[in-house]
Amino acid sequence: MSELEDARNNLREALKAINQEKYFEYLKDPERFVEVNFPVEMDNGEKKMFKGFRSQHSTIRGPGKGGIRFSPHVNEDEVKALSLWMTLKCTIADIPYGGAKGGVIVNPEELSEAEEERLSRRYVDAVAEIIGENRDIPAPDMNTNSQHMAWMMDEYSTDEREHIPGVITGKPVEVFGSKGRDKSTGYGAVYIIEKIIERENIENPTAAVQGFGNAAEPAVQKLEEIGVKIVSVSDSKGAAYDENGLEYQNMVECERKHGEVCKAGTKIESEEVLYQDVDFLIPAAIEGVITEENADKIKADYVVEIANGPTTRKADQILENNGVGVVPDVLANSGGVTVSYYEWVQNKSGEYWDEEKVLHKLKENIQGAYEQFREVKEKRNSYGRKAAYIMAAEKLVNAMKYRN
Repeated sequence: MSELEDARNNLREALKAINQEKYFEYLKDPERFVEVNFPVEMDNGEKKMFKGFRSQHSTIRGPGKGGIRFSPHVNEDEVKALSLWMTLKCTIADIPYGGAKGGVIVNPEELSEAEEERLSRRYVDAVAEIIGENRDIPAPDMNTNSQHMAWMMDEYSTDEREHIPGVITGKPVEVFGSKGRDKSTGYGAVYIIEKIIERENIENPTAAVQGFGNAAEPAVQKLEEIGVKIVSVSDSKGAAYDENGLEYQNMVECERKHGEVCKAGTKIESEEVLYQDVDFLIPAAIEGVITEENADKIKADYVVEIANGPTTRKADQILENNGVGVVPDVLANSGGVTVSYYEWVQNKSGEYWDEEKVLHKLKENIQGAYEQFREVKEKRNSYGRKAAYIMAAEKLVNAMKYRN
């Protein structure tokens, strides 16, 4: 099953659950999809043609929102699927955006920094007619970062002959980005965990975290801060384990000194981090790590997904049967897009906030979204992922009814 078929099936099931399947025809395809072909001058003076895409799935609840990825594997179905997913994610996060996604077919490892800059600028030139701070706001994604966003914002502003920082989010703080953006995804997931601990009155909570990257490291830091004992953490080199708890600062120092987090405790195989008997398992690395082959080995009470798509559909059924609660990625990792929204608000108002204010607003927003999710889950007696999609479907249908 392709990513697009999978996304559509999730949407159809959610609409069917609320007796609104007739809206599937309105939502299964993007409102607008463009394919662009554009030349980029390479360092040797030759011009090379590149193909890119931008899918705007829905603007029912606000301007399109979604990243731009540079990858040799970018394709039409992938971009359409991810734009649909972004519509659902922004709706679940309860922020006034629709969903969009873009990409360029390219291997960035084969480009110099100067070529990446020219590629970024030419892509924005190619899609400039359909993006804008009130139409569609791109952001970083696979193989793009804040520097790419700064180039894109600058190029768009140059094209329009006026300063428009709100057309792109995920920019450097020095170039109209938002403070707190680097922590937002990891912190957002932990704010949900904090709410679960409080609601379930969990004493001496424990966690295992798969990953120690840009999202996982801040999550580990915040988990320690709220008193969660982290018994295992992994990275690409292996995993560390300590039944008495790993210390965040020790892990950071081991990563810097040795290039691997596993030296912070007893070294174990990477996959063993998934099988720890903890309150919270946090997959925060790559997709498809919990499958029908290993789902029965999951002993955690909750799986809180920071990574995109870490659990397969068949594994979901096994986890449900085993009583493992799941906070799905479309909610658990929505801190990033939420703070992107705050960046956009700051750009449009010209008022810039300190990190404390950004993170406080994020905590209120994502915990509020979690409470909505929990209420839908209980009301519909649905498993976590299905409940999240039902939550999004209800909001989308209501918005369509009011607007149409």
